[in-house]
Amino acid sequence: MPTFCRHNRFEASCPICSREKAEAAAPRSPGVRSTGGPVTRRRASTPRVSSRNSLRVRRVARESDDGFRSSLVPGIKASGDAERLAEELAFASGRLATLATAPPGLYGEVASEPDREEAAWLAFLIAYLGPLDGDDPFSGIRAARTTWASGELPDLTEIPIGPRGSHDPARGTGTMAAYRAWAERSGSQSAALTGEAAWTPERRFARVFERLAFQGLQRDARFDLLVTLGQLGYAEMRPAVLQLGGTDETTVAAKRVFGIGDTLLLERRALDLAEAGELPLAALDLGLWNWSRPIRPAQPFRPGGVTRPGPPPRATLGVPDGEPDADAYARVADALGL
Repeated sequence: MPTFCRHNRFEASCPICSREKAEAAAPRSPGVRSTGGPVTRRRASTPRVSSRNSLRVRRVARESDDGFRSSLVPGIKASGDAERLAEELAFASGRLATLATAPPGLYGEVASEPDREEAAWLAFLIAYLGPLDGDDPFSGIRAARTTWASGELPDLTEIPIGPRGSHDPARGTGTMAAYRAWAERSGSQSAALTGEAAWTPERRFARVFERLAFQGLQRDARFDLLVTLGQLGYAEMRPAVLQLGGTDETTVAAKRVFGIGDTLLLERRALDLAEAGELPLAALDLGLWNWSRPIRPAQPFRPGGVTRPGPPPRATLGVPDGEPDADAYARVADALGL
């Protein structure tokens, strides 16, 4: 009886599955194994600018195919890429634990602020502007910060924006004004962000995420804001899905990792990976995003020797001293067969 493959086609006629079967049947080079082994990183290409409509095209560096295969991440064909994904997921998981137990910097101020309106406004600014890479990730946010009670919108002229920040200089203060207006329509930020008391944490996350979809507040900032409020104890909210869709880098990374573009299947495979690795689903958001960051250009390994690319820069999102959670890494690596 004909069976369907994971691409929702008859298995016998699916061109993707047929190609994968052919690759699996082909003889492999000596020394290459599916769960690790020597890999060679490709040199990262610099972005090209198309002469038509100024379209920027970025080539994403990939590891060489060494025969690695896992049903949890069918888009990954190299053990090096799988190992890096496990490491980024482990870092993201450790960061979430830090936010819940010992939030650093301005996150700590959000958690300890007795005024819920000031706490929510500071959390919004952190997510909207984005913590910087480096030893002082909150310097830009601290310089721009205003209070909710003052009604003043921050002057973002010359304020650095973090790698996951959502601010677009062309919009000026429009997005922040829209957020204030949205909160005031509900009576307060607290009312707007918590919704109905009877909502489950998952429903609260989904409903508020949807309501925050106004122009200038991108997916990453919305997701970070709600995850932060949940981890810091401001409100009970927890994502049931990654809210994938569109062209944001997390969604693009998910398509590469899970080997499919359908949003429903992406969400399902993300849940499967989180469950297999015993991770909070929210860890996949930053983990996938960091995994997708371009590998640095090749640098000399030793004088006169071979070259290899440096590790990709990791966005720590306000936890610069954080390290990948060793237990989380072990669980994910085991689930992937590394």
